[in-house]
Amino acid sequence: MAEIEILKYHCGSVELELTLPNRFENLRKCNCSICCKRNAVVASVSINNLKVMKGETELRGYTFNTHTVKHYLCSICDIYTHHQRRSVPSEYGFNI
Repeated sequence: MAEIEILKYHCGSVELELTLPNRFENLRKCNCSICCKRNAVVASVSINNLKVMKGETELRGYTFNTHTVKHYLCSICDIYTHHQRRSVPSEYGFNI
């Protein structure tokens, strides 16, 4: 049975609801310059299994290099919340 997880980020302005069929899976440390600077650890979830429950208007998108991946950050505290994966576009990577 899938588990529902609510992630509340640093300042509390953004909350994500994740439906995780297999709990946290595919955990990794991305080696892109954004994730390295932030020391982010990410897991993956199907795009359909991530909902912004709070703070959608606070999220801002950021792209760099090839501009194919859109990273989402809180405009209040600048925490990285999630991104659509370049290698698997049907998934979001999310900051755990």
